[in-house]
Amino acid sequence: MGRGKLRIYLGSAPGVGKTYAMLSEAHRRVERGTDCVVAYVEHHGRPRTEVMLHGLEQIRRREIEYRGTVFTEMDVDAVLERRPAVALVDELAHTNVPGSRNAKRWQDVEELLAAGIDVISTVNIQHFESLGDVVESITGVRQRETVPDEVVRRADQLELVDMSPQALRRRMAHGNIYQSDKVDAALANYFRPGNLTALRELALLWVADRVDEYLRQYRGEHNIRSTWQARERIVVGLTGGPEGRTLIRRAARLAEKGAGGEVLAVYIARSDGLTSASPKELAVQRTLVEDLGGTFHHVIGDDVPSALLEFARGVNATQIVLGASRRRAWQYVFGPGVSGTVARESGPDLDVHIVTHDEAGKGRGLPVARGARLGRSRIVAGWLVGVAGPVLLSLMLTSLSDSLGLANDVLLFLFLTVVSALLGGLLPALASAAVGSLLLNYYFTPPTHTLTISDPKNIVAIVIFFAVAVAVASVVDLAARRTHQAARLRAESEILSFLAGSVLRGETTLDALLERVRETFAMESVALLERQSDVEPWTCAGSVGPSSVQRPEDADVDMPVGDHMALALSGRVLPAEDRRVLAAFAAQAAVVLDRQRLVGQAEEASRLAEGNRIRTALLAAVSHDLRTPLAAIKAAVSSLRSDDVAWSDEDEAELLEAIEDGADRLDHLVGNLLDMSRLQTGTVTPLIRVTDLDEVVPMALVAVPAESVELDVPETLPMVAVDRGLLERSVANLVENAVKYSPDATPVTVSASALGDRVEVRVTDRGPGVPDDEKERIFEPFQRYGDAPRGAGVGLGLAVARGFVEAMGGTLTAEDTPGGGMTMVLTLRAAPGAAPVSPDLPARVTS
Repeated sequence: MGRGKLRIYLGSAPGVGKTYAMLSEAHRRVERGTDCVVAYVEHHGRPRTEVMLHGLEQIRRREIEYRGTVFTEMDVDAVLERRPAVALVDELAHTNVPGSRNAKRWQDVEELLAAGIDVISTVNIQHFESLGDVVESITGVRQRETVPDEVVRRADQLELVDMSPQALRRRMAHGNIYQSDKVDAALANYFRPGNLTALRELALLWVADRVDEYLRQYRGEHNIRSTWQARERIVVGLTGGPEGRTLIRRAARLAEKGAGGEVLAVYIARSDGLTSASPKELAVQRTLVEDLGGTFHHVIGDDVPSALLEFARGVNATQIVLGASRRRAWQYVFGPGVSGTVARESGPDLDVHIVTHDEAGKGRGLPVARGARLGRSRIVAGWLVGVAGPVLLSLMLTSLSDSLGLANDVLLFLFLTVVSALLGGLLPALASAAVGSLLLNYYFTPPTHTLTISDPKNIVAIVIFFAVAVAVASVVDLAARRTHQAARLRAESEILSFLAGSVLRGETTLDALLERVRETFAMESVALLERQSDVEPWTCAGSVGPSSVQRPEDADVDMPVGDHMALALSGRVLPAEDRRVLAAFAAQAAVVLDRQRLVGQAEEASRLAEGNRIRTALLAAVSHDLRTPLAAIKAAVSSLRSDDVAWSDEDEAELLEAIEDGADRLDHLVGNLLDMSRLQTGTVTPLIRVTDLDEVVPMALVAVPAESVELDVPETLPMVAVDRGLLERSVANLVENAVKYSPDATPVTVSASALGDRVEVRVTDRGPGVPDDEKERIFEPFQRYGDAPRGAGVGLGLAVARGFVEAMGGTLTAEDTPGGGMTMVLTLRAAPGAAPVSPDLPARVTS
């Protein structure tokens, strides 16, 4: 039995028509004879959607009683027993009521798929797990019901149900999505044109990326190498020179002209030693392209044009942006250059843009890292000039009717030797000197056409010629080697200087440093390995690149760092001259690792210091604030036990009341201290249950006079998922704090309302208020604002309240009360499946 297929209708917002489209597809399949049933579809009171359910078999839902309320969920067992060919399951991101078979509906769907049942489902873009923070920043609503992106990515079919924001708002205004009493609030909040446009863009981009994955997979399976211009992808070829920034900005402007354009900057590094680009400049260009929304890639290839074209075709690029060559005009005799070669070999499917810049035609100067090491083309040219040049020169001179004289002949041959030395170095020049000597002897010194010399002067001339040729070749070769060494030392010093500066400034993480090592030495992977002792196995402290090694002996290059740490590189064997720089990188990697661990230890020390501060403040509080009620209790008890005074009934009652008040204050203070201790040690474990606010909030007001509080908690509010005890303590602390600062005869207002999938409890007072810069400080432990008397508490009430609320997944903030005072806003999440009455926007945004 094979796995079932999953089809998902994706929407950008509630009401775009996902459920309607799913039901329409079901009717089409039923008409074709497919066994299709409705496992769970929620029509949300929309008449047109409800009509679409007619004519489809619906499986009875499972009823679950939870906290006195009956909820309905999909009956997975009933669907498995029925075993239809296709099951319709609405709201893929839905959270099931506690007591259900699975916690999430997408897990129910996985069971159906595993049983071989095809599933058609729906989901909105705002419920994707990876987009939670983005959606919250756009809409202001945190989505509690989410589905992992991978679940949707694994869908066999994904169809976008799209609708413009204007059309969706018209549908909302006509009452086709929510009831009429919710329309105005929804249009003014969640369904604002900006929100809908942003959500629509998220949905379109996500589907476009998914389609792109399908396209890459198809091209790979069918070995398609030509470019399909389905989406603008612009590859920027970087050399590490300063013109790279201009190219990146130009490519970004090109990408902006096409919807969904993408910029990919690529640097092609040769595989022989240090890269030829400035690491500092490459780092700047990497940051620039990432800031502009593109990506940076590092590719190894000795043939730069071929590697660049291979990369561009591999990512299905449509355009390549290259800079005009920095070579001078005479250097084109050695070839057309990278830009010309790429433009010639790109073919009709790749557009190549050659961008001019300030560095064009100015020459490359000395290479930064590769030095003046002679290239293959120059060496070949040196051998041709050194060997073939004298032969051609001899043929030309012998064909002349008038001889130029031996002195001039020697100078001409010497010129060829010097040219071969400049081009190819020492060996071509020595060969040129030897061939030239033989040809001079054979053709131009009497007796000609023999290797004998009759005149001693001619012998001296040829010997001097050979000596001068060897000397010139040696000087040229020595200069080339010295230039190479200087250039290499310059490259090493620049790399090490930039590396040391970035590490000392704390700008480099371990992964970034290892990536820099990989790019600098053109390696496939780099790993930093460590172990506790010589007999312990190696562990990986950090790695970059595919298939990093787990032991130094498995690497192509390993660089020890101390006794129990090593830097392991895979890809190729490094020459000995590169290991000096690698040793510096390895030492810096150890420093970065130690620094990261020290930062962690510093954070732990900071937490310990905070704990010590709290303990010090606790001792101060115990020394005064706890002793005050104890002193009052002690005095009252001593008075009652005194035999010297005959207390009246009224006096005894007053003393007993003082004892009770002191005990209550002491109990409250000790309770807050214990609660703060639990919060600091992380031992608060909320027992989340579905609860009505009107059952909890009144219980939190028993400690304050009834006339000091006005309560407004509607019974129609949705239930909330909270810990009853923690919520009661939090509200009690807020109310007691508000009553303390509120003027006499001015009651504190405690109100509650629904807002989306949240419920807000507001505690409003008319006290002096708190400045904006102090609103966060009042929630810190042992903080009391203004002129609160020392006996009024230890300053833990608000800190405990916020800690409890955050432990339940809510938030607690302070706002100014219009007209003066302060309002504490306690935000809680509504229980899954609740049907709130929201004054401004829908409590659930799942359609």
